[in-house]
Amino acid sequence: MRTQVAIIGGGPAGLLLSRLLHRQGIESVVLESRDRAYVEHRQRAGMLEQGTTDALRECGAGERLDREGLVHHGLELRFGGAGHRIPITDLTGRTVTVYAQTEIVKDLVALREADGGDVRFEAEVVGLDPSAPNVTFRRGGRTHTLECDYIAGCDGFHGVSRPAVPGLRTFSREYPFAWLGILADVPPSTEELIYAYHDRGFALHSLRSPKVSRLYLQVSPDEDAAAWPDARVWDELATRFATDDGWTLREGPVTDKSITPMRSFVAEPMRHDRLFLAGDAAHIVPPTGAKGLNLAVSDVIVLARALAERYASGSETLLDGYSAACLRRVWRAEHFSYWMTTLLHTDPAASAFERRLQRSHLEYVASSEAAATSLAENYAGLPIMG
Repeated sequence: MRTQVAIIGGGPAGLLLSRLLHRQGIESVVLESRDRAYVEHRQRAGMLEQGTTDALRECGAGERLDREGLVHHGLELRFGGAGHRIPITDLTGRTVTVYAQTEIVKDLVALREADGGDVRFEAEVVGLDPSAPNVTFRRGGRTHTLECDYIAGCDGFHGVSRPAVPGLRTFSREYPFAWLGILADVPPSTEELIYAYHDRGFALHSLRSPKVSRLYLQVSPDEDAAAWPDARVWDELATRFATDDGWTLREGPVTDKSITPMRSFVAEPMRHDRLFLAGDAAHIVPPTGAKGLNLAVSDVIVLARALAERYASGSETLLDGYSAACLRRVWRAEHFSYWMTTLLHTDPAASAFERRLQRSHLEYVASSEAAATSLAENYAGLPIMG
């Protein structure tokens, strides 16, 4: 069994890479350990940068995105009982779009199916050789070996790809809080995202669709979701979102509830021999800056360009520069996500002095066009290089 590029992981990164390679006439096989139903229905947020939406449109995955995606031109910082709008489009000329990762996966699977792509669900990778290169996987009770020219590790933080890279340097930070997230069958109480700072902790009002809301509360890392019945969740959200003008939070049936830990992580380099890491396999960001999916997309765009050059001209210049090109953007996004997280969350160990500094910084961002532009520029997404 042979292909040009073996892709481990059938999430948005792996599927998008497969589609981009197909459009360049490059063969690939996607190996995903979970079944199709699981992959197409696992809940993930989706705040898409302008560059991500452009990439999805260019590869043919924009039809439903343009029809159902919620385009945002700004966001609100809320603190001290008042809201402060950051006009992203006015400051940067760019937009962000809410469109769930679940829907992106469905769109990309349908595209690969339509163009005869080889996407194998329930294919558990049990070994890989970055030098040969090849990938060994189990499927249907049998073990198979897939030989290839290159391997793309798009299999997430807990996948098999990163452990196959010797001598990795890793950088990480654990945060002293987590997010309790809910999905509720209720129309959003806002047209744009609300990032709220409160003495009791951070809160985020996001949107999934015109009829479904996604909301988050800062909680302790060891919090049990079972300790948060629906009434308690709504009461706490109302408290943290409260404004002096009496803004009202809509409530509705909660259909999903989960705890998300907060961490920052980077592994360097993102390449070893013929193996290339992409997305969560190489880096994790706290969700405050909405960068996880967007970084994965930028990684595979850079990798697809490099592989296209290699097969078109024989040059490996872009492949050799893959890790450095991706890491420049990764570290910028890591810093922005860290900054947003520390700006908006209440650290239980922070002193009164540090809390006052935090509030002063929030007021500066809300009142300074230069500071607001920096936030908007990073939030909407920097150019994808490489």
